[in-house]
Amino acid sequence: MDAIANGIVGPFADMVADPVFFLEVIVTGLMAGVMYSLVALGFVLIFKASGVFNFAQGVMVLFAALTLVGFEAVFRSMGLTAVPPMIPSLALTVIAMVALAFAIERLVLRPLVNQPDIILFMSTIGITFFLEGFGELLWGGDVKPLPIEQFGVGSGRYSIKIGGGQVLVQEIDLTAAVVAGVLVAALAVFFQRTRIGRALRAVADDHQAALSVGIPLKHIWVIVWSVAGVVALAAGIMWGAKSGVQFSLSLLALRALPVLILGGFTSVPGAIVGGLIIGVGEKIAETFWSPYVGSAIENWFAYGLALVFLLFRPQGLFGERIIERV
Repeated sequence: MDAIANGIVGPFADMVADPVFFLEVIVTGLMAGVMYSLVALGFVLIFKASGVFNFAQGVMVLFAALTLVGFEAVFRSMGLTAVPPMIPSLALTVIAMVALAFAIERLVLRPLVNQPDIILFMSTIGITFFLEGFGELLWGGDVKPLPIEQFGVGSGRYSIKIGGGQVLVQEIDLTAAVVAGVLVAALAVFFQRTRIGRALRAVADDHQAALSVGIPLKHIWVIVWSVAGVVALAAGIMWGAKSGVQFSLSLLALRALPVLILGGFTSVPGAIVGGLIIGVGEKIAETFWSPYVGSAIENWFAYGLALVFLLFRPQGLFGERIIERV
């Protein structure tokens, strides 16, 4: 009994033993959660507008980051110094992601209008493999650094003094938090206050009904995939700056899945809240609980928490409960 009690009390005793360190773990988890949220936002956008889980969103993050650093390398090799090479590269990458949205709508989505959702989902898997191979063909498969300092963002840390200790926060993490906040606010206004946003929700409910009232389905899909591509670019910049632009970024789709389950597949704010919960939970579990339940808990904690939500609240914290007539 004493061993069981120590196993339960021990982790919580460690958490309160050093409040400053515990706060630093919380802040680190919040910053990691923001990074997850940036990826999850792209999933929410496509699902909210089409009702289809876009398995290709993780590869879109990779493809956007590869395109950005590829253009930057081209401009740098040309010796253009009037402006930082990353600035025109960013503009061209946005154009490339919009062009990609047009191509996906015309070649993949338009022929599959009114097909079952599983067929559309399988098509996004095909897009995944195509973009991964196409990105490697264009820019190569080597790990590439992303010089984010050209955007005015450094790699330093901020120190926040609390009591007798201090909490360290990386500048890139703070920038990611600001970017995520701006994106969530803009997207919330876009979906709730604009005519296009209402049309997106109508398309998600029923493709055929949306077409019958004059909503141009092809334009709506181009818009939402373009916005998802820009969100993927923001996520690619932040993740690429932290770990380099490499093909493991395509696995972000799997890391973002628990975030979507917690926040809800149709909620933009839920993507942020779910990401913060997952980020903080992972860091607390790895730092304080791993000595008691085993190492590498950070790798599976999010999926265990998502499984609990699937059992008791499958629509997530902010998702809409779907009731279908049979």
